Amino acid sequence: MTATSIELQQWAFRILDGLTLGGLLFVLASGFTLALGVMKIVNIAYGAFYLLASYIAWDIFQRTGSFPLAVAGAAAVAALVGLTVQQTVLRRLYLQPLPQILVTMGVALIVSELGVIFWGGYPRVMGEPSWLSGATSVFGIVFYPTYRLFIVGAAVAVGLCLWVLLERTRLGGLVRACVDDEEMARGMGVNVSRLYAGVFAFSSLLAGLAGGLGAPFLGAYQGAEFDVLLYALVIVVLGGLGSIAGAAVASVVVGILDSVGKSLFPDLSYFTLFAPMILILLVRPSGLWGRA
Repeated sequence: MTATSIELQQWAFRILDGLTLGGLLFVLASGFTLALGVMKIVNIAYGAFYLLASYIAWDIFQRTGSFPLAVAGAAAVAALVGLTVQQTVLRRLYLQPLPQILVTMGVALIVSELGVIFWGGYPRVMGEPSWLSGATSVFGIVFYPTYRLFIVGAAVAVGLCLWVLLERTRLGGLVRACVDDEEMARGMGVNVSRLYAGVFAFSSLLAGLAGGLGAPFLGAYQGAEFDVLLYALVIVVLGGLGSIAGAAVASVVVGILDSVGKSLFPDLSYFTLFAPMILILLVRPSGLWGRA
């Protein structure tokens, strides 16, 4: 094997690692940007929903061995927890950003502590389903883990479903109307409170879906709630508030920058991630797809 072919394989692995991470981050950040764009809530507990879902998925898989059941159960639990938090606490703190941040920070810490109480606080990595184990040849260049390619495919499927939901359904029209002009939407008779509850539950479900999909990839570990939250914030700011298309592009950019940066410059990984983001925002302060 020549030096050129080895270098090509190394770059193929870096790009594929970036696409895998970007796909998982897109599933995560799409819900975050949707809730933030519609409800104007900076949900610090969003990463904690991901962490809780990862623990739940690991637990269900250990008990049943069913991967679909583990992912579905994790997403359902995250949606239920998100809806409970929104209905009991956040609904009373509408358009009060500092109280919202403090409350959701408290929720994040509580969920993290529950991880210690029920799962010991140890890292938990869910096993891959047998039908997604092994490696698959990618363009005859490298063999790459099949499950990671599945994450990329799942992210594409989620993106298409979100596009249809937001662009081709009446519900999507109502969501876009609230993003553009909430007061006008209220004046037209839209039940904004019910819509907000549904959007928050759906965004939490996406966090849970990301947690279930990420359980065999990143796993569940203490501190993950803030690690993934940082990525989600970067993607939302870079892609533009409330933009699913922006989140998709930003997720790929962030995933590849993170993968290449950690591979080539491990001591400067945060610099290689945030420096391009700063440069992009200097040119487009509203993000890639955001409105000025």
